[in-house]
Amino acid sequence: MDSPQFTAEPSSNGTIERDFTVGDVPGVLRSPSSGADRAPLMFDVIIAGCGPTGAMLAAELRLHDVRVLVLEKETEPVSFVRIVGLHIRSLELMAMRGLLDRMREHGRQRPAGGFFAAIDKPAPQGLDSAHAYLLGIPQPVIVHLLEEHATQLGAQVRRGRAVAGFEQDEEGVTVVLADGEQLRSRYLVGCDGGRSTVRKQLVGFPGEPSRTETLMGEMEVGVPQEEVAAKVTEIGRTNKRFWLRPFGEGTYSVVVPAAGVSDRAEPPTLEDFGQQLRAIAGTDFGVHSPRWLSRFGDATRLAERYRVGRVLLAGDAAHIHPPTGGQGLNLGIQDAFNLGWKLAAQIRGWAPTTLLDTYQAERHPVAAEVLDNTRAQMELHSTEPGPQAVRRLLTELMDFDEVNRYLIEKITAIGIRYDFGEGPDLLGRRLRDIDVKQGNLYGLLRRGRGLLLDRTEHLTVGGWSDRVDHLADPTAVLDAPCVLLRPDGHVAWIGDDQQDLDDHLSRWFGKPAG
Repeated sequence: MDSPQFTAEPSSNGTIERDFTVGDVPGVLRSPSSGADRAPLMFDVIIAGCGPTGAMLAAELRLHDVRVLVLEKETEPVSFVRIVGLHIRSLELMAMRGLLDRMREHGRQRPAGGFFAAIDKPAPQGLDSAHAYLLGIPQPVIVHLLEEHATQLGAQVRRGRAVAGFEQDEEGVTVVLADGEQLRSRYLVGCDGGRSTVRKQLVGFPGEPSRTETLMGEMEVGVPQEEVAAKVTEIGRTNKRFWLRPFGEGTYSVVVPAAGVSDRAEPPTLEDFGQQLRAIAGTDFGVHSPRWLSRFGDATRLAERYRVGRVLLAGDAAHIHPPTGGQGLNLGIQDAFNLGWKLAAQIRGWAPTTLLDTYQAERHPVAAEVLDNTRAQMELHSTEPGPQAVRRLLTELMDFDEVNRYLIEKITAIGIRYDFGEGPDLLGRRLRDIDVKQGNLYGLLRRGRGLLLDRTEHLTVGGWSDRVDHLADPTAVLDAPCVLLRPDGHVAWIGDDQQDLDDHLSRWFGKPAG
Protein backbone atom coordinates (compact mmCIF):
# COMPACT_ATOMS: atom_id res chain seq x y z
CA MET A 1 0.00 0.00 0.00
CA ASP A 2 3.00 2.27 -0.18
CA SER A 3 2.55 2.69 -3.90
CA PRO A 4 1.97 6.32 -4.96
CA GLN A 5 -1.11 5.06 -6.77
CA PHE A 6 -2.75 4.17 -3.46
CA THR A 7 -3.62 7.26 -1.44
CA ALA A 8 -5.30 7.48 1.93
CA GLU A 9 -5.55 9.76 4.93
CA PRO A 10 -5.93 8.45 8.49
CA SER A 11 -9.07 9.17 10.44
CA SER A 12 -9.05 11.89 13.05
CA ASN A 13 -8.52 10.68 16.60
CA GLY A 14 -11.27 12.93 17.92
CA THR A 15 -14.92 11.97 17.83
CA ILE A 16 -17.21 14.50 16.19
CA GLU A 17 -20.43 14.76 18.16
CA ARG A 18 -23.21 15.49 15.74
CA ASP A 19 -26.68 14.35 16.69
CA PHE A 20 -29.82 14.09 14.64
CA THR A 21 -33.29 14.88 15.87
CA VAL A 22 -35.31 11.90 17.03
CA GLY A 23 -38.48 13.67 18.02
CA ASP A 24 -40.24 12.82 14.76
CA VAL A 25 -39.16 9.18 14.74
CA PRO A 26 -42.02 6.73 15.46
CA GLY A 27 -41.70 4.88 18.74
CA VAL A 28 -41.69 5.69 22.42
CA LEU A 29 -38.98 8.21 23.27
CA ARG A 30 -38.44 8.67 26.96
CA SER A 31 -36.57 11.27 28.94
CA PRO A 32 -35.40 9.97 32.33
CA SER A 33 -34.70 13.42 33.73
CA SER A 34 -33.92 16.96 32.78
CA GLY A 35 -30.81 17.59 30.70
CA ALA A 36 -28.99 19.08 33.66
CA ASP A 37 -29.51 15.92 35.74
CA ARG A 38 -28.52 13.36 33.12
CA ALA A 39 -25.25 11.50 33.45
CA PRO A 40 -22.58 12.54 30.93
CA LEU A 41 -22.21 10.54 27.74
CA MET A 42 -19.63 7.88 28.52
CA PHE A 43 -19.62 6.04 25.21
CA ASP A 44 -20.60 6.57 21.61
CA VAL A 45 -22.20 3.12 21.32
CA ILE A 46 -23.20 0.50 23.88
CA ILE A 47 -23.76 -2.97 22.42
CA ALA A 48 -25.89 -5.45 24.35
CA GLY A 49 -24.52 -8.94 23.74
CA CYS A 50 -21.07 -10.26 22.85
CA GLY A 51 -21.94 -13.04 20.47
CA PRO A 52 -20.65 -13.07 16.88
CA THR A 53 -22.91 -10.15 15.86
CA GLY A 54 -22.05 -7.92 18.82
CA ALA A 55 -18.32 -8.61 18.61
CA MET A 56 -18.26 -8.02 14.84
CA LEU A 57 -20.14 -4.74 15.22
CA ALA A 58 -17.79 -3.57 17.98
CA ALA A 59 -14.78 -4.21 15.76
CA GLU A 60 -16.34 -2.40 12.81
CA LEU A 61 -17.07 0.64 14.93
CA ARG A 62 -13.56 0.70 16.39
CA LEU A 63 -12.11 0.91 12.87
CA HIS A 64 -13.50 4.46 12.93
CA ASP A 65 -12.40 5.40 16.48
CA VAL A 66 -15.90 5.09 17.92
CA ARG A 67 -15.99 4.64 21.71
CA VAL A 68 -17.61 1.22 22.17
CA LEU A 69 -18.71 -0.74 25.23
CA VAL A 70 -20.01 -4.30 24.86
CA LEU A 71 -22.13 -5.64 27.72
CA GLU A 72 -22.46 -9.42 27.99
CA LYS A 73 -24.74 -10.99 30.60
CA GLU A 74 -22.75 -14.24 30.80
CA THR A 75 -19.72 -14.15 33.08
CA GLU A 76 -17.76 -16.63 30.97
CA PRO A 77 -17.84 -17.69 27.32
CA VAL A 78 -19.87 -20.83 26.65
CA SER A 79 -17.91 -24.00 27.32
CA PHE A 80 -19.68 -26.37 24.93
CA VAL A 81 -18.37 -26.74 21.41
CA ARG A 82 -21.09 -26.34 18.79
CA ILE A 83 -19.89 -26.54 15.21
CA VAL A 84 -21.36 -23.90 12.92
CA GLY A 85 -20.70 -23.06 9.30
CA LEU A 86 -19.44 -19.83 7.79
CA HIS A 87 -20.95 -19.43 4.34
CA ILE A 88 -19.26 -17.82 1.34
CA ARG A 89 -20.31 -14.23 1.99
CA SER A 90 -19.21 -14.36 5.63
CA LEU A 91 -15.87 -15.81 4.56
CA GLU A 92 -15.47 -12.86 2.18
CA LEU A 93 -16.19 -10.41 5.00
CA MET A 94 -13.59 -12.11 7.18
CA ALA A 95 -11.09 -11.79 4.31
CA MET A 96 -11.88 -8.08 4.03
CA ARG A 97 -10.82 -7.56 7.65
CA GLY A 98 -7.80 -9.86 7.64
CA LEU A 99 -9.47 -12.51 9.83
CA LEU A 100 -9.96 -15.38 7.41
CA ASP A 101 -6.59 -17.08 7.84
CA ARG A 102 -7.07 -17.17 11.61
CA MET A 103 -10.55 -18.62 11.18
CA ARG A 104 -9.31 -21.31 8.81
CA GLU A 105 -6.70 -22.43 11.31
CA HIS A 106 -9.54 -23.56 13.58
CA GLY A 107 -12.02 -24.79 10.98
CA ARG A 108 -12.58 -27.48 8.42
CA GLN A 109 -13.43 -26.72 4.82
CA ARG A 110 -16.13 -28.64 2.99
CA PRO A 111 -17.79 -28.19 -0.40
CA ALA A 112 -20.47 -25.53 -0.74
CA GLY A 113 -23.34 -27.85 -1.55
CA GLY A 114 -26.25 -29.72 0.01
CA PHE A 115 -27.47 -26.73 2.02
CA PHE A 116 -31.03 -26.24 0.83
CA ALA A 117 -33.31 -28.54 2.86
CA ALA A 118 -30.34 -30.97 3.05
CA ILE A 119 -30.93 -31.99 -0.56
CA ASP A 120 -27.66 -33.62 -1.49
CA LYS A 121 -26.57 -31.79 -4.63
CA PRO A 122 -23.02 -30.59 -5.31
CA ALA A 123 -22.36 -26.90 -5.72
CA PRO A 124 -22.45 -25.68 -9.34
CA GLN A 125 -19.16 -24.98 -11.05
CA GLY A 126 -17.75 -21.47 -11.18
CA LEU A 127 -19.38 -19.82 -8.16
CA ASP A 128 -18.43 -16.14 -8.24
CA SER A 129 -16.12 -16.11 -5.23
CA ALA A 130 -12.53 -16.79 -4.28
CA HIS A 131 -13.91 -18.51 -1.15
CA ALA A 132 -16.49 -20.90 -2.58
CA TYR A 133 -16.65 -23.37 0.31
CA LEU A 134 -18.17 -23.82 3.75
CA LEU A 135 -15.97 -23.45 6.82
CA GLY A 136 -17.10 -25.59 9.73
CA ILE A 137 -15.79 -24.03 12.93
CA PRO A 138 -16.67 -24.19 16.65
CA GLN A 139 -18.91 -21.26 17.54
CA PRO A 140 -16.92 -20.42 20.71
CA VAL A 141 -13.85 -20.01 18.49
CA ILE A 142 -15.66 -17.53 16.24
CA VAL A 143 -16.79 -15.54 19.26
CA HIS A 144 -13.30 -15.61 20.80
CA LEU A 145 -11.57 -14.49 17.58
CA LEU A 146 -14.07 -11.70 16.91
CA GLU A 147 -14.01 -10.50 20.52
CA GLU A 148 -10.21 -10.56 20.48
CA HIS A 149 -10.25 -8.59 17.22
CA ALA A 150 -12.60 -6.00 18.74
CA THR A 151 -10.62 -5.58 21.96
CA GLN A 152 -7.34 -5.30 20.07
CA LEU A 153 -8.92 -2.40 18.20
CA GLY A 154 -9.88 -0.79 21.51
CA ALA A 155 -13.42 -1.96 22.31
CA GLN A 156 -14.30 -2.55 25.95
CA VAL A 157 -16.08 -5.80 26.87
CA ARG A 158 -17.68 -6.22 30.30
CA ARG A 159 -18.97 -9.67 31.21
CA GLY A 160 -21.58 -10.46 33.82
CA ARG A 161 -23.38 -7.20 32.98
CA ALA A 162 -26.94 -7.75 31.79
CA VAL A 163 -28.97 -4.95 30.21
CA ALA A 164 -32.32 -4.67 32.01
CA GLY A 165 -33.77 -1.68 30.16
CA PHE A 166 -33.10 1.69 28.61
CA GLU A 167 -34.52 5.17 28.14
CA GLN A 168 -33.66 7.36 25.18
CA ASP A 169 -33.89 11.09 24.64
CA GLU A 170 -32.71 13.72 22.16
CA GLU A 171 -29.08 13.47 23.30
CA GLY A 172 -28.50 9.79 23.95
CA VAL A 173 -29.57 6.59 25.66
CA THR A 174 -29.51 5.74 29.35
CA VAL A 175 -28.84 2.02 29.66
CA VAL A 176 -29.98 0.42 32.92
CA LEU A 177 -28.15 -2.74 34.04
CA ALA A 178 -29.61 -5.58 36.08
CA ASP A 179 -27.73 -4.39 39.18
CA GLY A 180 -29.19 -0.89 38.84
CA GLU A 181 -26.12 0.80 37.38
CA GLN A 182 -26.86 3.36 34.67
CA LEU A 183 -24.62 4.11 31.70
CA ARG A 184 -25.01 6.74 29.01
CA SER A 185 -24.19 6.47 25.33
CA ARG A 186 -25.14 8.15 22.11
CA TYR A 187 -26.58 4.92 20.69
CA LEU A 188 -27.58 1.46 21.90
CA VAL A 189 -27.54 -1.63 19.67
CA GLY A 190 -29.32 -4.79 20.79
CA CYS A 191 -27.32 -7.83 19.74
CA ASP A 192 -28.66 -9.83 22.68
CA GLY A 193 -30.18 -12.80 20.89
CA GLY A 194 -33.61 -14.21 20.19
CA ARG A 195 -34.95 -13.30 23.63
CA SER A 196 -33.54 -9.77 23.32
CA THR A 197 -34.32 -7.45 26.23
CA VAL A 198 -33.63 -4.46 23.99
CA ARG A 199 -36.06 -5.59 21.30
CA LYS A 200 -38.84 -6.40 23.77
CA GLN A 201 -38.82 -2.80 24.95
CA LEU A 202 -38.39 -1.33 21.46
CA VAL A 203 -40.63 -2.92 18.80
CA GLY A 204 -43.01 -5.76 18.03
CA PHE A 205 -41.79 -9.16 16.87
CA PRO A 206 -44.46 -10.58 14.58
CA GLY A 207 -44.28 -14.05 13.10
CA GLU A 208 -45.16 -17.64 13.92
CA PRO A 209 -44.48 -19.60 17.13
CA SER A 210 -42.81 -22.99 17.03
CA ARG A 211 -44.88 -25.84 15.65
CA THR A 212 -42.12 -28.42 15.94
CA GLU A 213 -39.07 -28.78 18.14
CA THR A 214 -35.78 -30.55 17.57
CA LEU A 215 -33.20 -31.82 20.05
CA MET A 216 -29.54 -31.21 19.24
CA GLY A 217 -26.39 -32.13 21.14
CA GLU A 218 -22.99 -33.76 21.15
CA MET A 219 -22.40 -37.01 23.00
CA GLU A 220 -20.68 -40.38 22.83
CA VAL A 221 -22.35 -43.55 21.56
CA GLY A 222 -21.97 -47.12 22.73
CA VAL A 223 -22.34 -49.04 19.45
CA PRO A 224 -20.01 -49.49 16.46
CA GLN A 225 -19.86 -46.72 13.87
CA GLU A 226 -21.04 -49.08 11.14
CA GLU A 227 -24.26 -49.77 13.03
CA VAL A 228 -24.90 -46.05 13.51
CA ALA A 229 -24.22 -45.29 9.84
CA ALA A 230 -26.57 -48.02 8.61
CA LYS A 231 -29.47 -46.88 10.78
CA VAL A 232 -28.94 -43.20 9.94
CA THR A 233 -28.94 -43.99 6.21
CA GLU A 234 -32.16 -45.97 6.56
CA ILE A 235 -34.06 -43.33 8.51
CA GLY A 236 -32.52 -40.38 6.67
CA ARG A 237 -34.27 -41.36 3.44
CA THR A 238 -37.49 -39.84 4.77
CA ASN A 239 -36.62 -38.02 8.01
CA LYS A 240 -34.29 -35.08 7.39
CA ARG A 241 -34.45 -33.93 11.02
CA PHE A 242 -32.61 -37.03 12.22
CA TRP A 243 -28.89 -37.68 12.14
CA LEU A 244 -25.90 -38.88 14.08
CA ARG A 245 -22.65 -37.58 12.62
CA PRO A 246 -19.16 -38.51 13.87
CA PHE A 247 -17.36 -35.65 15.50
CA GLY A 248 -14.01 -37.19 16.41
CA GLU A 249 -12.88 -39.55 19.19
CA GLY A 250 -16.19 -41.39 19.53
CA THR A 251 -18.26 -38.23 19.84
CA TYR A 252 -21.32 -37.67 17.64
CA SER A 253 -23.46 -34.70 16.75
CA VAL A 254 -27.00 -35.92 17.40
CA VAL A 255 -30.16 -34.35 16.00
CA VAL A 256 -33.58 -35.91 16.61
CA PRO A 257 -37.17 -34.59 16.54
CA ALA A 258 -38.58 -33.85 20.00
CA ALA A 259 -41.79 -35.37 21.29
CA GLY A 260 -43.55 -32.01 21.25
CA VAL A 261 -43.04 -28.28 21.63
CA SER A 262 -41.69 -27.21 25.01
CA ASP A 263 -42.66 -23.97 26.71
CA ARG A 264 -39.48 -23.86 28.75
CA ALA A 265 -36.00 -22.60 27.90
CA GLU A 266 -34.11 -25.24 29.89
CA PRO A 267 -31.98 -27.66 27.84
CA PRO A 268 -33.22 -31.23 27.38
CA THR A 269 -31.83 -34.17 29.33
CA LEU A 270 -29.90 -37.15 28.04
CA GLU A 271 -32.97 -39.25 28.77
CA ASP A 272 -35.01 -37.00 26.45
CA PHE A 273 -32.56 -37.87 23.67
CA GLY A 274 -32.64 -41.57 24.51
CA GLN A 275 -36.42 -41.65 24.52
CA GLN A 276 -36.72 -39.99 21.11
CA LEU A 277 -33.94 -42.06 19.57
CA ARG A 278 -35.70 -45.23 20.67
CA ALA A 279 -39.05 -43.96 19.35
CA ILE A 280 -37.66 -43.15 15.89
CA ALA A 281 -34.73 -45.53 15.41
CA GLY A 282 -35.68 -48.36 17.74
CA THR A 283 -32.43 -47.90 19.68
CA ASP A 284 -30.77 -45.17 21.71
CA PHE A 285 -27.34 -46.17 20.35
CA GLY A 286 -26.08 -46.29 23.92
CA VAL A 287 -25.66 -42.51 24.05
CA HIS A 288 -23.74 -41.21 27.07
CA SER A 289 -21.30 -38.53 28.27
CA PRO A 290 -22.96 -35.50 26.65
CA ARG A 291 -20.84 -32.43 25.96
CA TRP A 292 -23.85 -30.18 25.51
CA LEU A 293 -27.59 -30.56 24.94
CA SER A 294 -30.05 -28.06 23.51
CA ARG A 295 -33.38 -27.71 21.79
CA PHE A 296 -34.61 -25.44 19.04
CA GLY A 297 -37.99 -24.78 17.52
CA ASP A 298 -39.12 -23.49 14.14
CA ALA A 299 -40.40 -20.15 15.43
CA THR A 300 -40.02 -17.55 12.70
CA ARG A 301 -40.18 -13.87 13.60
CA LEU A 302 -38.90 -10.55 12.25
CA ALA A 303 -38.71 -7.28 14.16
CA GLU A 304 -41.09 -4.64 12.86
CA ARG A 305 -38.22 -2.17 12.66
CA TYR A 306 -34.46 -2.33 13.10
CA ARG A 307 -34.20 1.19 14.47
CA VAL A 308 -36.22 3.53 16.64
CA GLY A 309 -34.38 6.77 17.29
CA ARG A 310 -31.03 5.99 18.89
CA VAL A 311 -31.68 2.31 19.49
CA LEU A 312 -31.02 -0.36 16.85
CA LEU A 313 -31.19 -4.15 16.52
CA ALA A 314 -28.96 -6.68 14.79
CA GLY A 315 -28.59 -10.43 14.58
CA ASP A 316 -31.01 -12.77 16.38
CA ALA A 317 -32.39 -9.80 18.30
CA ALA A 318 -33.88 -8.68 14.98
CA HIS A 319 -34.84 -12.03 13.45
CA ILE A 320 -35.22 -15.68 14.44
CA HIS A 321 -35.83 -18.69 12.24
CA PRO A 322 -35.06 -22.41 12.12
CA PRO A 323 -31.37 -23.25 11.62
CA THR A 324 -31.93 -25.19 8.41
CA GLY A 325 -29.43 -24.03 5.80
CA GLY A 326 -27.12 -22.70 8.52
CA GLN A 327 -27.95 -19.04 7.85
CA GLY A 328 -28.58 -17.49 11.27
CA LEU A 329 -25.06 -16.72 12.48
CA ASN A 330 -24.06 -15.58 9.00
CA LEU A 331 -27.06 -13.26 8.75
CA GLY A 332 -26.12 -11.60 12.04
CA ILE A 333 -22.48 -11.08 11.09
CA GLN A 334 -23.59 -9.55 7.82
CA ASP A 335 -26.01 -7.24 9.69
CA ALA A 336 -23.08 -5.99 11.76
CA PHE A 337 -20.95 -5.42 8.68
CA ASN A 338 -23.70 -3.38 7.07
CA LEU A 339 -24.46 -1.33 10.17
CA GLY A 340 -20.96 -0.67 11.52
CA TRP A 341 -19.63 1.87 9.02
CA LYS A 342 -22.98 3.66 8.77
CA LEU A 343 -23.37 4.14 12.51
CA ALA A 344 -19.72 5.20 12.72
CA ALA A 345 -20.33 7.77 9.97
CA GLN A 346 -23.27 9.17 11.93
CA ILE A 347 -21.12 9.54 15.03
CA ARG A 348 -18.11 10.91 13.17
CA GLY A 349 -20.30 13.61 11.66
CA TRP A 350 -19.99 12.95 7.93
CA ALA A 351 -22.98 10.67 7.31
CA PRO A 352 -25.45 11.84 4.66
CA THR A 353 -28.90 12.49 6.11
CA THR A 354 -30.43 9.16 5.12
CA LEU A 355 -27.38 6.88 5.44
CA LEU A 356 -28.36 5.27 8.74
CA ASP A 357 -31.85 4.61 7.36
CA THR A 358 -30.32 2.40 4.65
CA TYR A 359 -29.46 -0.19 7.32
CA GLN A 360 -33.15 -0.96 7.78
CA ALA A 361 -33.89 -0.55 4.06
CA GLU A 362 -31.20 -3.03 3.02
CA ARG A 363 -31.10 -5.62 5.80
CA HIS A 364 -34.78 -5.99 6.72
CA PRO A 365 -35.72 -7.38 3.25
CA VAL A 366 -32.71 -9.73 3.34
CA ALA A 367 -33.90 -11.18 6.66
CA ALA A 368 -37.45 -11.50 5.31
CA GLU A 369 -36.11 -13.59 2.43
CA VAL A 370 -34.12 -15.79 4.81
CA LEU A 371 -37.24 -16.37 6.89
CA ASP A 372 -39.14 -17.38 3.77
CA ASN A 373 -36.51 -19.81 2.54
CA THR A 374 -36.27 -21.43 5.99
CA ARG A 375 -40.05 -21.78 6.06
CA ALA A 376 -39.85 -23.53 2.70
CA GLN A 377 -37.03 -25.79 3.85
CA MET A 378 -38.89 -26.81 7.00
CA GLU A 379 -41.88 -27.83 4.88
CA LEU A 380 -39.55 -29.98 2.79
CA HIS A 381 -38.30 -31.68 5.97
CA SER A 382 -41.80 -32.95 6.72
CA THR A 383 -42.38 -36.70 6.41
CA GLU A 384 -45.93 -36.16 5.11
CA PRO A 385 -46.66 -37.40 1.55
CA GLY A 386 -47.33 -33.93 0.08
CA PRO A 387 -44.09 -32.26 1.22
CA GLN A 388 -42.16 -35.40 0.30
CA ALA A 389 -43.57 -35.23 -3.25
CA VAL A 390 -42.51 -31.57 -3.51
CA ARG A 391 -39.08 -32.50 -2.19
CA ARG A 392 -38.66 -35.17 -4.88
CA LEU A 393 -39.69 -32.68 -7.56
CA LEU A 394 -37.26 -30.02 -6.29
CA THR A 395 -34.50 -32.62 -6.13
CA GLU A 396 -35.02 -33.21 -9.85
CA LEU A 397 -35.16 -29.49 -10.63
CA MET A 398 -31.84 -28.93 -8.84
CA ASP A 399 -30.16 -31.01 -11.54
CA PHE A 400 -30.60 -27.89 -13.67
CA ASP A 401 -27.58 -25.66 -13.08
CA GLU A 402 -29.64 -22.46 -12.95
CA VAL A 403 -31.87 -23.79 -10.15
CA ASN A 404 -28.99 -25.20 -8.11
CA ARG A 405 -26.96 -22.01 -8.55
CA TYR A 406 -29.87 -19.79 -7.54
CA LEU A 407 -30.46 -21.69 -4.30
CA ILE A 408 -26.75 -21.82 -3.39
CA GLU A 409 -26.35 -18.09 -3.98
CA LYS A 410 -29.44 -17.44 -1.85
CA ILE A 411 -28.27 -19.55 1.10
CA THR A 412 -24.69 -18.24 1.01
CA ALA A 413 -25.81 -14.59 0.52
CA ILE A 414 -23.67 -13.93 -2.55
CA GLY A 415 -26.80 -13.35 -4.61
CA ILE A 416 -27.85 -10.26 -2.62
CA ARG A 417 -28.36 -7.08 -4.60
CA TYR A 418 -29.26 -3.93 -2.69
CA ASP A 419 -31.49 -1.43 -4.50
CA PHE A 420 -29.20 1.47 -5.42
CA GLY A 421 -31.35 2.54 -8.35
CA GLU A 422 -31.10 1.79 -12.05
CA GLY A 423 -27.79 0.66 -13.45
CA PRO A 424 -25.73 -2.35 -14.51
CA ASP A 425 -26.40 -5.67 -12.80
CA LEU A 426 -23.23 -5.30 -10.71
CA LEU A 427 -24.56 -2.12 -9.06
CA GLY A 428 -25.64 -2.93 -5.50
CA ARG A 429 -23.94 -6.32 -5.50
CA ARG A 430 -20.81 -7.30 -3.65
CA LEU A 431 -17.66 -7.47 -5.75
CA ARG A 432 -15.67 -10.68 -5.55
CA ASP A 433 -12.04 -10.58 -4.47
CA ILE A 434 -9.82 -9.92 -7.48
CA ASP A 435 -6.09 -9.51 -8.01
CA VAL A 436 -4.81 -5.93 -8.07
CA LYS A 437 -1.36 -4.38 -8.15
CA GLN A 438 -1.16 -4.24 -4.36
CA GLY A 439 -2.09 -7.92 -3.95
CA ASN A 440 -5.82 -8.54 -3.70
CA LEU A 441 -8.84 -6.27 -3.55
CA TYR A 442 -10.12 -7.37 -0.15
CA GLY A 443 -6.75 -6.67 1.41
CA LEU A 444 -7.32 -2.98 0.62
CA LEU A 445 -10.58 -2.88 2.58
CA ARG A 446 -9.18 -3.80 6.00
CA ARG A 447 -9.54 -0.32 7.45
CA GLY A 448 -13.27 -0.22 6.80
CA ARG A 449 -13.12 2.67 4.32
CA GLY A 450 -14.61 3.12 0.88
CA LEU A 451 -12.47 2.35 -2.16
CA LEU A 452 -12.41 3.74 -5.70
CA LEU A 453 -10.96 1.13 -8.05
CA ASP A 454 -9.95 3.26 -11.03
CA ARG A 455 -8.93 1.55 -14.27
CA THR A 456 -8.86 4.87 -16.17
CA GLU A 457 -6.23 6.48 -13.91
CA HIS A 458 -8.04 9.80 -14.50
CA LEU A 459 -10.40 10.02 -11.53
CA THR A 460 -9.91 11.28 -7.98
CA VAL A 461 -11.67 11.01 -4.63
CA GLY A 462 -10.75 14.64 -3.86
CA GLY A 463 -12.25 15.93 -0.62
CA TRP A 464 -13.40 12.46 0.40
CA SER A 465 -9.86 11.09 0.81
CA ASP A 466 -10.31 10.95 4.59
CA ARG A 467 -13.08 8.36 4.05
CA VAL A 468 -12.37 6.78 0.66
CA ASP A 469 -9.15 5.26 -0.67
CA HIS A 470 -8.15 5.47 -4.34
CA LEU A 471 -6.44 2.71 -6.29
CA ALA A 472 -5.48 3.45 -9.89
CA ASP A 473 -4.92 0.08 -11.55
CA PRO A 474 -5.56 -0.26 -15.31
CA THR A 475 -4.66 -3.97 -15.12
CA ALA A 476 -7.47 -4.94 -12.71
CA VAL A 477 -9.69 -7.66 -14.18
CA LEU A 478 -13.04 -5.88 -14.04
CA ASP A 479 -15.88 -5.51 -16.54
CA ALA A 480 -16.20 -1.79 -15.83
CA PRO A 481 -13.96 1.26 -16.18
CA CYS A 482 -14.20 2.18 -12.48
CA VAL A 483 -16.17 1.09 -9.44
CA LEU A 484 -16.78 2.75 -6.09
CA LEU A 485 -16.98 0.27 -3.24
CA ARG A 486 -18.61 0.90 0.11
CA PRO A 487 -16.76 -0.32 3.22
CA ASP A 488 -18.85 -3.50 3.13
CA GLY A 489 -17.65 -4.33 -0.39
CA HIS A 490 -20.89 -3.52 -2.24
CA VAL A 491 -20.64 -1.60 -5.51
CA ALA A 492 -22.04 1.91 -5.03
CA TRP A 493 -21.19 3.33 -8.46
CA ILE A 494 -19.93 2.25 -11.89
CA GLY A 495 -18.65 4.63 -14.55
CA ASP A 496 -15.86 6.95 -15.69
CA ASP A 497 -17.27 10.47 -15.25
CA GLN A 498 -15.81 12.58 -12.43
CA GLN A 499 -18.95 14.65 -11.79
CA ASP A 500 -21.10 11.53 -11.62
CA LEU A 501 -18.57 9.99 -9.24
CA ASP A 502 -18.65 13.11 -7.03
CA ASP A 503 -22.44 12.90 -6.84
CA HIS A 504 -22.24 9.30 -5.64
CA LEU A 505 -19.42 10.04 -3.22
CA SER A 506 -21.73 12.65 -1.68
CA ARG A 507 -24.59 10.17 -1.59
CA TRP A 508 -22.65 7.57 0.39
CA PHE A 509 -19.87 9.51 2.11
CA GLY A 510 -21.36 12.94 2.77
CA LYS A 511 -19.93 16.35 2.01
CA PRO A 512 -16.26 16.60 1.02
CA ALA A 513 -13.83 17.84 3.63
CA GLY A 514 -12.87 21.47 3.50
